[in-house]
Amino acid sequence: MPNPVLESVHPVVDAARHVRIHDDKLHEVAAWMAAEDLSWPEFFSPLHPKDERDCLDFIFLYNTINFAFTDFATREIFRVRYADREWSDTEAMVACLKRALDGGLPVLEGGFLADLTLGDLEKIFAGNIRMPMLDERLAIFREVGRRLVSDFQGRFHHFLADGPQRLYDPAGDRNGLLERLVDVFPSFFDSSSHQGRSVLFHKRAQLLWWMVSCLLRESNRVVIKDLDQLTAFADYIVPMALNLHGILRYEPALTQAIATGGLLGRDSEEEVEIRAATIWAVHRLTAEVNRLRPPDLQIIEPVVDARLWTRFHCTHARHHLTVTTAY
Repeated sequence: MPNPVLESVHPVVDAARHVRIHDDKLHEVAAWMAAEDLSWPEFFSPLHPKDERDCLDFIFLYNTINFAFTDFATREIFRVRYADREWSDTEAMVACLKRALDGGLPVLEGGFLADLTLGDLEKIFAGNIRMPMLDERLAIFREVGRRLVSDFQGRFHHFLADGPQRLYDPAGDRNGLLERLVDVFPSFFDSSSHQGRSVLFHKRAQLLWWMVSCLLRESNRVVIKDLDQLTAFADYIVPMALNLHGILRYEPALTQAIATGGLLGRDSEEEVEIRAATIWAVHRLTAEVNRLRPPDLQIIEPVVDARLWTRFHCTHARHHLTVTTAY
């Protein structure tokens, strides 16, 4: 069946005014990337609970608020010290939630999430700076908590047990895992518009199912049958990596805005075009890598996404920044 994310971003790439995909560079990168050992990423972390159901619920919990870890004014990154080491960025958020869980707070329970206060979150996410967008995180936790209580006995793993293990329902009834996720938990729904067209990204929703698949791959408990329908996860780091490789090229004013730390507006043409081009470029890059590899070494798009994200996550290079709960 057609991929709704790819179908929606392709027209944006064709009509883009601020971002272009450089074909020569794409083929150049594919040539050396095809020779690499492109394995699935290891998402295992010492911060994950050991019990499988708790681990599933924990992955869901932190992906509900997996966005905005950089102070928008100072660009200082959120950090926290826990379990004898310092964590930063996304891992700092995860460490805070694990610290709360280890301290006896039932953060995996929908009833607890539904009744959280801003003061509760300030204590849970105590770190080097105030966690950005804390009000938005509180609203999401409450929304998710209420729905878990009303429909899923208070825990996310009950959601996973319902319906087919496919991202998209081939019958068109929106009963797939990704479709149900964005319908049941609206905070996961990630879309924009571009020149009058609706554009789907679903970054956090797709990333959640990729993490679940990677973490539980060996147990065969969760086998998503259409995992090849996942696209790249349109965030900050992957477009920066594609830009540094020369695959994505920005028009001069956009390049200058990013270099000087200017914020890009949520749903602005520039922001939407960066995200759309990221997904489409990784789609094409994956296809070219697969063309150059033997049949038994074919890969899917999140593997290329992980290859780019891992190498550039800690670079000092500037990336675009947007006030958004999408990524």
